[in-house]
Amino acid sequence: MTRNLLDGEFVPSSDPMTREQVELYERTDGREGATMQGAPVIILTTRGARSGKLRKVALMRIERGGVYAVGASAGGQVHNPSWYHNLVANPTVQLQDGPHRSLMTARTANGAEREDWLAYADELYPFFSDMRDRAAETGNREVPLVLLEPATN
Repeated sequence: MTRNLLDGEFVPSSDPMTREQVELYERTDGREGATMQGAPVIILTTRGARSGKLRKVALMRIERGGVYAVGASAGGQVHNPSWYHNLVANPTVQLQDGPHRSLMTARTANGAEREDWLAYADELYPFFSDMRDRAAETGNREVPLVLLEPATN
């Protein structure tokens, strides 16, 4: 059984691919379902901005020194993904990296910090810059880059 650090009712994704990947990843502690487009992923649990219910999504793993970054590119779509709106409203999130689960605090990176993390993310995943370009062209939006840092009590 999966141990949740966030309390609340969980609502599985309406997208079958996301739902199946999250379930497989959690059930196997990341031994299976741990990649997307050939790259490693983490599972991010957010609390719904309106519903207050827990939502889970697999996102590319970008980590440095215990801090994680996630890009709200939505594959270059016009709008930010719903998980981004959720963590802006409720910045305490749960991150699962393999078998390890922890509470994290989310914040959107800006300025030089953002540029530094984007350069690192682009080294890991060269296609990430293409998604940002597509979001800028189709949605006239800058893709938010969110840093996830260990939560302090």
